[in-house]
Amino acid sequence: MNSTVLYVGIDVSKDKLDVGLWPSSELWSLDNDQQGIKELVKRLIPLKPVLVALEATGGQENLALAALGAAELPVARINPRQVRDFARSLGQLAKTDSLDALVLARFAQAVELEPRPLPDQATQELAGLIARRQQLVEMITAERARRNTSSGPVHKQITQHVTWMEKALKRLDDEIDRAVKSNPAWREMDQLLRSVKGVGPTLIALLPELGHLSGKEISALVGVAPYCRDSGKWHGQRSIWGGRAPVRRVLYMGILSACQHNLKIRPFYERLLAAGKLKKVAMVACRHKLLIIINAIVKEHLAQPCQVAIK
Repeated sequence: MNSTVLYVGIDVSKDKLDVGLWPSSELWSLDNDQQGIKELVKRLIPLKPVLVALEATGGQENLALAALGAAELPVARINPRQVRDFARSLGQLAKTDSLDALVLARFAQAVELEPRPLPDQATQELAGLIARRQQLVEMITAERARRNTSSGPVHKQITQHVTWMEKALKRLDDEIDRAVKSNPAWREMDQLLRSVKGVGPTLIALLPELGHLSGKEISALVGVAPYCRDSGKWHGQRSIWGGRAPVRRVLYMGILSACQHNLKIRPFYERLLAAGKLKKVAMVACRHKLLIIINAIVKEHLAQPCQVAIK
């Protein structure tokens, strides 16, 4: 086999790794544990694949990703929705783990995916802290809503629980702050990101590609670039989809502030409303612009967002 045209797809489940090679259509399966992953790396290294593609499966793929990256194998984590759409385009309606592995390998070849550097252990730990923070915020919000409709002993219990979670959230914020300040690269990045009001250190962990991609590429990666839906003379409504939902949530919170206070975003938002755009559409456009600004700030090491022109 010519190793220069070999693509590998790995379908990851809790207990198993199904591996598909393309274009040979060879299939094999391994356990998703330390021994199985060690065997996976051992078998892939001599094959010298162009790319190894895995679906994002909520963290079940992390051990395999880390091992492949440590072995300097070219690897990329793929959005499952893109792979499902690709499978349908091939007319493949059947779904099994082995078939999914081959579809992943074919997808990697068809769209000419490029390997992306994996987050190091410190970045993964920071991402874990930030994910836990989001969970605490959501739980506090839910408990406060329950407290509003409760009374008596239940109201007292919920109040105690909310107080405990608020203290835990404060401790977690302090831990995140210490982690960022202890890393010189993160500290510099944090200073740049904080120059945009409403954006904190969350993007350091959730979007390490900041500053390394073009504005168009980073927008598509996050999922804030509107896609066309045109056919002949018919022009459909542009829409956004896919990408990294946690990053979009962070940008949304930043936009709530920027549309009121940012000297560049606010006029842009008001112009869109004056042109008859719905508030939701205007917010999406502003979120796109905000990401472009943040990416440029990091890329060019600008100190203030006003140095980035918005046309």
